Amino acid sequence: MARMVVEGEEIVVRLGPGEIPAARRRTVRLPVSALRRVGVEPDWWRVLRGEAGPGRWLPGRCVGVRHGPSGTDFTAVRSGGPVLWIELAPGAPFSRVAVSDPTPDTTARTLRGLLPRGLHERRETV
Repeated sequence: MARMVVEGEEIVVRLGPGEIPAARRRTVRLPVSALRRVGVEPDWWRVLRGEAGPGRWLPGRCVGVRHGPSGTDFTAVRSGGPVLWIELAPGAPFSRVAVSDPTPDTTARTLRGLLPRGLHERRETV
């Protein structure tokens, strides 16, 4: 299972062993300075937007890159639980990153503390 953590000035998505081949990477690294919104979505499928790109897109288990009018998203989600999502500023590697983190509420609280002044968000859905 993927997990989102903060390491210094980066937000790091660590992928689980079963997700690495589909994503074609072990981690996704994003600058904390690009963080703009944080949320937890109870319905995993609602975080999927755009068209599927490279990855694995099975019912209830989606890992990879998606392309849409809002930009490129990275997704590592599975059915059966809430999904942590973040939106990033233009120029970041991805527009949105969505992960079935094992502790989405705790991780979201940590990430909200890193939002630039004036962007602190309450709990929101997609």
